[in-house]
Amino acid sequence: MSNVIDVIKKRSSTRGYTPEPLTEDELNILLNAGLQAPTAANRQEIHFTVLKGDNPVLQALEDEKNRLRGLSAQTHNFYYEAPTVIVLSADSTYKWSPLDAGIAVENMALAAEELGLGNLIIGCIYDALRGEKKDYFSKALQFPAQYEYEIAIAFGHKAVTKEPHTYDINAQVTYL
Repeated sequence: MSNVIDVIKKRSSTRGYTPEPLTEDELNILLNAGLQAPTAANRQEIHFTVLKGDNPVLQALEDEKNRLRGLSAQTHNFYYEAPTVIVLSADSTYKWSPLDAGIAVENMALAAEELGLGNLIIGCIYDALRGEKKDYFSKALQFPAQYEYEIAIAFGHKAVTKEPHTYDINAQVTYL
């Protein structure tokens, strides 16, 4: 078994972080992992917006997510107080952008696990970023023209641990 297989087996979503920020080296490794991800036709159309966990736009996203879901303030925010959140946006006219963003975010998640960092892949803000406040958030997050939200990921040092999820290969795989 190779090292990457071990990392895949160990990775799980982290829902609790220490306040310790990422180092510049850690952040650069994570960004490079995302940037090195393959993209359809090598378009490299994914854009990465890096936010510190205390950035006010994250609270605005939390508020809009909760408003759209009819929820009151939660005991935790959508990124579980991680010190770093990266929002991936991509060319809205390119049909492969969602897939390309997913590949990039998985590269980043595996790189984080290798570094001993926690991470959480985030989709729950989709409606907030694609809804009636889309233009506001696109501007606040400095998305390039014609780009829109695809996916996000939170990073930080783990305050909690969780076992990787289980699966049932017999129920989830069909051999033809």
